[in-house]
Amino acid sequence: MKRAVILGVLGASLFGCAGEQVQLQQDHSYVLEWIGERPLIDNSHLTVTLGDDGRAYGSGGCNHWFAPYTLDGKNLSFGKVGSTRKRCAPALMEQEQRFLQALENVQRWDISPIEQVRFWPQQGQPLRLWSEEG
Repeated sequence: MKRAVILGVLGASLFGCAGEQVQLQQDHSYVLEWIGERPLIDNSHLTVTLGDDGRAYGSGGCNHWFAPYTLDGKNLSFGKVGSTRKRCAPALMEQEQRFLQALENVQRWDISPIEQVRFWPQQGQPLRLWSEEG
């Protein structure tokens, strides 16, 4: 009897976890892993935080960036992106430009089967991000 109860509780808790939907969180940071079809340069740190005030911001790997954004269900879009003007190594600057341009083309978001956040443009591959542990 005890065994049946334990198995029932265990099964219900597993079902509950599997049925939960991972959501995009506001006021939470995400760390970029890929821009489209290209991984990031080793040791570069690009981030996205969606503020609950409709403003997004983060690190572009060299400069700090900021932009207005709209989140409506699975639809996500960023307005014109601005950034600070610090100069870094040419490869980092090129990667940062690709990232900022990609943000302006985002139209929707989803969660991959491995619980990675993806920001999708109309065409092409997504920006892929992980939740930053804090």
